[in-house]
Amino acid sequence: QVQLVESGGGLVQPGGSLRLSCAASGMIFRIYTMGWYRQAPGKQRELVATITSGGSTNYADSVKDRFTISRGNAKNTVYLQMNTLKPEDTAVYYCSARTMTTSYTSDYWGQGTQVSVSS
Repeated sequence: QVQLVESGGGLVQPGGSLRLSCAASGMIFRIYTMGWYRQAPGKQRELVATITSGGSTNYADSVKDRFTISRGNAKNTVYLQMNTLKPEDTAVYYCSARTMTTSYTSDYWGQGTQVSVSS
């Protein structure tokens, strides 16, 4: 129903920046919320940031004032600007999307993109 493809990951030094992008296809007009989650080796997946179709955002405390989530004007793209990166930000980052109807909601996930922060 919805397909998500992430890009923009890579290796950066502490203090550096990266911008992640996610492109959605399929039933894009039903997308209510998009967001980013991350999972480090041996750790559970955790929320990084979300944004609704109305522009409301939510951030994990660990990334507040460093990361910014935004959506394209077509609402089929989402970005994560990551500044002042720290080694603890190292993880696989997953794009997510939630669609909704009057009957139910559905969640979708991208394949993930690796972000490594190391000197």
